[in-house]
Amino acid sequence: MSQHVDNAVDAVRTYIADHRTAFLDDLSAWLRIPSVSAQPDHAPDVRRSADWLVAALKDTGFPAAEIWDTPGAPAVYAEWPSDDPGAPTVLVYGHHDVQPAAREDGWNSDPFEPVVRGDRLYARGAADDKGQVFFHTLGVRAHLAATGRTSPAVHLKLLIEGEEESGSPHFRALVERHADRLAADAVIVSDTGMWSEDTPTVCTGMRGLAECEIRLYGPDQDIHSGSFGGAVPNPATAAARLVAALHDEQGRVAIPGFYDGVVELTDQERELFARLPFDEERWLRTAKSHGTGGEAGYSTLERIWARPTAEVNGIGGGYQGPGSKTIIPSSAMVKLSFRLVAGQDPAHIRDAVAAWVPGRLPEGVRHEITFSPATRPCLTPLDHPALRSVVRAMGRAFDKPVLFTREGGSGPAADLQDVLGAPVLFLGISVPSDGWHAPDEKVELDLLLKGAETSAHLWGDLAEHWRHAP
Repeated sequence: MSQHVDNAVDAVRTYIADHRTAFLDDLSAWLRIPSVSAQPDHAPDVRRSADWLVAALKDTGFPAAEIWDTPGAPAVYAEWPSDDPGAPTVLVYGHHDVQPAAREDGWNSDPFEPVVRGDRLYARGAADDKGQVFFHTLGVRAHLAATGRTSPAVHLKLLIEGEEESGSPHFRALVERHADRLAADAVIVSDTGMWSEDTPTVCTGMRGLAECEIRLYGPDQDIHSGSFGGAVPNPATAAARLVAALHDEQGRVAIPGFYDGVVELTDQERELFARLPFDEERWLRTAKSHGTGGEAGYSTLERIWARPTAEVNGIGGGYQGPGSKTIIPSSAMVKLSFRLVAGQDPAHIRDAVAAWVPGRLPEGVRHEITFSPATRPCLTPLDHPALRSVVRAMGRAFDKPVLFTREGGSGPAADLQDVLGAPVLFLGISVPSDGWHAPDEKVELDLLLKGAETSAHLWGDLAEHWRHAP
């Protein structure tokens, strides 16, 4: 590492250490606002959280910070242009709403009265996501202090959503409406995590999601299984056969066209995943499960991060009460969800499922399919120059090699990639023990400050290397 880099690392680290107390005091003030978007009674608090953040961003130095209203909860937008007109533009995404929380849920302290115990800060939103949003304010100040700049090395924008914990129902429309102002060369998502306290990692992608409910109808009413059984089709049996036909013997989804366009794992990615200290037995305990399963030929991590899936979320029909009721039910239902990977188009999956279902049903069973709004997958190639910058910045902050993960779940980041046409990079410092959505949510303070360090190094690295990007 060059002397120039060593000096920058020391300068950033010193600034952050000197301003640690003030930073945590400010974050704690924000965490005291119970911005629970899912509960209508807290709508004024979500608004108050947005107002608080606007004031904090202006105090940080952002010349523009404002509320963006939606039909639901407000988002916050801020921008800080670089003095260099040729600098790249970077958009940071996060959210300021939080999950519901109450002391009686099992918290050891008031969830909206932050408390430090040891090296951990406990409060709802400490990790998900206020802490990870707020470290960027300390990071940009450290970046300026260490470089002597009066503006960031990149054109810096922030979009902090207010409805992520409620499913982001208005987010895509918000992004589409403000696409010109949100235009960016890269998007940094700080609503994710690392492998562990000892293993810094960068996430390179999230799976998409498509969901449907299939309703099957047979007789016009429940009928006697003795008088009519064996002579008319049973919709509950049809539902069971439909579910049984969803996968082949190798665990692959058997719907024709399902794998069209799938971006396969490279040998390099598989090797990088294999470097992670993965304990499958421990993972099974976390999953409350007693054995692994899935598509043959792939490891557990590969299955949950980089392969598409079809899951039965619910199946039902007929009599469910105590004892017996010997009927052929008039209807049955199946709920399915499909996790999608890069290269898959949710619209194509919808069409493939809609075409597959009728061919699996017997004559005399009618069906209806209802699809929910879909989420696209997103993936950043390992050789992307912006990803390299994130890895270098995190490596400087943590003084360790940085490995790679993906997220098995889905989120609104894909909407940013889809609408803005910019690559999505993930910069998060939360660890599995932080307890997102659970009682006693916390953030590791050392990691939170490492997030600020990473942010401080990132803007200069992007400005230096993006110009030479192909």
